Amino acid sequence: MNTRLSIRIGITLAVLLPFVAYTAGYLNWPFLGRLENLAYDARLRLTMPETIDSQVVVVDIDERSLATEGQWPWPRGRLAELTDRLFETYQIRALGFDILFAEADRSAELSLLDQLAESPAARESGFSDELERMRFELDQDRIFAESLRDRPTVLGYVFRSRLAEDEPVALGILPQPLLKPGQHNTHISFDEPDGYTGILPALASAATAGGFIENDTFDSNGVVRRVAVLRRYDDALYESFALALTRVALGEPELGFEFYHGDDGPKDGLDLEWLRLDGYQIPVDENVTALVPYRGGHYSFPYVSATDVLNGNADAGVLSDAIVLVGTSSPGLNDLRPTPVGQLFTGVEVHANIVSGILEQRIKHHPQYADGIVTTILVLIAFFVTWLVPRLQAGSGALVTVGIAVVLILANHLVWQQANLVVPLAPLLLFLLFLYLFHLLYGYAIETRGKRHLSTLFGHYVPPELVEEMDRNPGRITMETESREMTVLFGDVRNFTGIAETLEPKELSRLLNEILTPMTRVVHSHRGTIDKYLGDGIMAFWGAPLRDAEHARHAVEAAMQIVAAMRELGPHFKAQGWPEIQIGIGVSSGEMRVGNMGSEFRVAYTVLGDAVNLGARLEGLTKQYDVSIAVAETTRGAISDYGFLELDRVRVKGREQPVAVFEPIGPMDELEPSQRAMLRQCANALQSYRSADWDAAEQAFFTLRQLYPDRRIFRVYLDRIAQYRSKPPDTDWSGVFKVLTK
Repeated sequence: MNTRLSIRIGITLAVLLPFVAYTAGYLNWPFLGRLENLAYDARLRLTMPETIDSQVVVVDIDERSLATEGQWPWPRGRLAELTDRLFETYQIRALGFDILFAEADRSAELSLLDQLAESPAARESGFSDELERMRFELDQDRIFAESLRDRPTVLGYVFRSRLAEDEPVALGILPQPLLKPGQHNTHISFDEPDGYTGILPALASAATAGGFIENDTFDSNGVVRRVAVLRRYDDALYESFALALTRVALGEPELGFEFYHGDDGPKDGLDLEWLRLDGYQIPVDENVTALVPYRGGHYSFPYVSATDVLNGNADAGVLSDAIVLVGTSSPGLNDLRPTPVGQLFTGVEVHANIVSGILEQRIKHHPQYADGIVTTILVLIAFFVTWLVPRLQAGSGALVTVGIAVVLILANHLVWQQANLVVPLAPLLLFLLFLYLFHLLYGYAIETRGKRHLSTLFGHYVPPELVEEMDRNPGRITMETESREMTVLFGDVRNFTGIAETLEPKELSRLLNEILTPMTRVVHSHRGTIDKYLGDGIMAFWGAPLRDAEHARHAVEAAMQIVAAMRELGPHFKAQGWPEIQIGIGVSSGEMRVGNMGSEFRVAYTVLGDAVNLGARLEGLTKQYDVSIAVAETTRGAISDYGFLELDRVRVKGREQPVAVFEPIGPMDELEPSQRAMLRQCANALQSYRSADWDAAEQAFFTLRQLYPDRRIFRVYLDRIAQYRSKPPDTDWSGVFKVLTK
């Protein structure tokens, strides 16, 4: 075997092994998952029936119904009328409400009766009995329950996860489970919920069944491609709304499980292949979720306005013997979902697609062995390309590679259509592309061009001095995403919108240039990397692409110099007739993901992570405390020889963990005695404040307010203390202030 062939085999293995590891689940490539989602969506849209399924009908609480019948929620008695109409007038087969009924109806009539019951007249003979009779007659929940009873009806409820501390675990009750504890032995790996918003007991006992209507199996981009069919709670199995409605419509057949190894085979989740419902099969994955078989875009089912049903104006031919789902398309009722076939897709129609897919046996199957199929094809592609490409010219090799891609796409389409199998396509095409390119670009020329390209790319982000250093040490640089300890800075001009409104476009452009140029110059002079310009602000980070052991110090020093540079612009701006510029800067340190990120259309070298989000929040906090710079406690802890004034301990929006916020004052050996005294006094005042010693804290902050009247932070604490004196905080209060805005 010659050296060149050995290198080519090495290239092939280097490209093949990560794809095999990804297919087997040992390697996570989110971008490849996103590509596969795009490929799945394209196949779905190209092969949808695009027909109307008349056996499933949506009774829509639409804008016209709300305008005619009144605002939501409607009285339960009105829903009873709707139910009676559907069954008695229109002779429907089954009815499901994609609506929560967890609490009792709050009718005005019952409230009035309760007030009368408290009056002296209620104690007169016979009057209380009449009140009870009227209460019975006006009980909206009882009326609705009677309309549901002994009819094929299904009500919805919601399982909830990640409950807040003060959130109740249960509201209402759950319907009877599909399988009680001990009735199943599937060992499926469910992500079990923490609680539920169930159904009012009177309604739950009247309806035939109940099904959960929430779907938390969104893909990474929030699109609904699959839904849970079963969930486990307290070791009992509960069915989804769509499954419950289908079962009720079919006469409530028992649900069965089918495994790869037959009924006598292993019973763990990895062996689960189908759910069996009478003569129907429902393909599911190991978590018992099913792909939604969208039959078309929005309105792929007959829609009937709820007000037309109530008034007897609906088309009886549409509703007769139909499976009916009551839901809403009104944007104001917030039941719209992003799907592969539409960004604003009604949640009720997602359920309708599942019901229709079960009855028509159109649900696609992505079985476990699909990964084995992909691995086999990857190996065949690797062998074929490695053997063929060296023997062809570049143009011929490209044509052959395109031909292989076409064959892969056609074969994938065939099994999709004929066998209802979903075999991943994006990994195969991307592997083919990567393998061809690596073989095509093999050689010394591509290696040197790659180094030159790397320097060119980073030249957009970092100063020329760092680019030269990177050229000297190319092995230290990578644009691939990795985790690092870094520091991020967000700077933003305050009230820039108001400033912009007073200036002409050309003058505004010149103003921005005069603001951002010195800010950029300062970041570069402190070895920072410009991430992006945020309109009137800037985002920068330290610690990449070159590692920086002093990233926190360099960021804080840059922040202080930016503030000083903005002050120096004051006289110049005044001479130009421009307003004075005030800037807020947030600085945060911690572990971040850094590298080239984006989409298939555009990428950028940037940072992501909780510490990055915190930096942006801190920039927004500077206005509240009337300071120019706010840094996180992680940044403050990394710079031991700086003086910092502790501003607060806050819980910012989108982050549960509280964080201490500081204002950098300057190097300790350069601080004036009054500044050192201020730091000590503020620390003592905060200790009293967090111990709820209001007298000591108030006295301390009052003294600080008198000594340093320009610092608003001390006035903030005096206001808080006054508020807590009149309304003390909870006993477990630790001094953390919750920030409600970004």
